[in-house]
Amino acid sequence: MVNMAAPIPASPLFLREPEIRRGIELLYFGYANLTRSIDAGLAKQGLGRAHHRALYFIARQPDLTVSALLAILGITKQSLGRVLGELADRGLVETRTGERDRRQRLLRLTPAGAALEAELFDALREKMSTAYSSAGQGAVGGFWAVLEGLMPESERKSVSGR
Repeated sequence: MVNMAAPIPASPLFLREPEIRRGIELLYFGYANLTRSIDAGLAKQGLGRAHHRALYFIARQPDLTVSALLAILGITKQSLGRVLGELADRGLVETRTGERDRRQRLLRLTPAGAALEAELFDALREKMSTAYSSAGQGAVGGFWAVLEGLMPESERKSVSGR
C-alpha cells in the first residue's frame, strides 16, 4: 500500500468556491494522471485515448452497436469512424451485421484487441487500486456518489455495477 498523507477533510462549508475549485482541480489532475499511465502503451501501438475509450467500452459490452458506442463516447460519427477504422486496420476490432437488424454494425474485440485492452486496464487498475486502498472503503463510496452526481440521471444506467 502506498503511504499517502491523510486527506484534508472537507470543510463544513464545502459548497464555497474554494472547496468547489479544489474538487475540480483534484478531478482534473487525478484523471490526467490516471490516463497518462496508459499513454505509453497506446503510443507503442500508434493509438491515442479515443482508441482506448472505444476499446474499453467494446470490451465491457461485446456486440455493442456503433450507435450505442457513439452515444457513450459523445463524439461525431466522423471521429468514431476514423477511430474504428484504425482499430479494425490494426486487427483489434471486428464488425459484423446485426442478426435482427441488418443495418446494425456490432462491434467486438479480436483476441489481439482483448489482449491490448487487458494490458491497458491492468495499468489503470493499479492506479485505481492504490488510490482506493489509500482512501478506504467509505471514501470510495463517497467518490462514486460525487461522480454519479456529476452525471445526468439518464446516463447512470450505463455504468457497470448499477
